[in-house]
Amino acid sequence: MDKVFKTLGFWTAMFTILFYVGDMMMMTLFFLAQTGFFILLGYMKLTERMYVYIFAAYLVFFFVGFTYYTTFMMEPAFG
Repeated sequence: MDKVFKTLGFWTAMFTILFYVGDMMMMTLFFLAQTGFFILLGYMKLTERMYVYIFAAYLVFFFVGFTYYTTFMMEPAFG
């Protein structure tokens, strides 16, 4: 399971590079933090159950944050 988190770190690093090239600094920093988080977890040698719990908590955090952002902070595009 640790290889999955290393792979997630690799792909978030790819997105970090793409956001940097696209001059999107806020997203670059956000994905750089995620890359560090995933790579760090990949080398911690936790049990598979703990990796699943951490990933589930990450998903809950992401979906709550995304729902909050899209509901209260995004500007409507119609009008």
